[in-house]
Amino acid sequence: MNGTFEEIIASDEPVLLEFYTDWCKPCKKMAPELNAVKDIFGDDLTIIKIDAEKNMGLKKHLKVDSVPTLILYQKGKQLWRQAGGIYADKLERVIREKVRF
Repeated sequence: MNGTFEEIIASDEPVLLEFYTDWCKPCKKMAPELNAVKDIFGDDLTIIKIDAEKNMGLKKHLKVDSVPTLILYQKGKQLWRQAGGIYADKLERVIREKVRF
């Protein structure tokens, strides 16, 4: 990540954070779903994977209690949040509903 957390989420471009751990099976199942969403949106969406065990301060700050947790930001505002996995087609719909492109 280049820049501070606040600078990254302040972007006009939407930013999707995924908190994960290496040992989390549902997190591993999210990888192809996130890849599919990245293919759909391309450069119009930034996806950042955050290892919850290596970023305890940010995890605590954002009150992330479980993995995977997905949080969608645009212009510094949290637009959506979900604990648990989600399929690419549903995630695409959520992003299109919440984001102003």
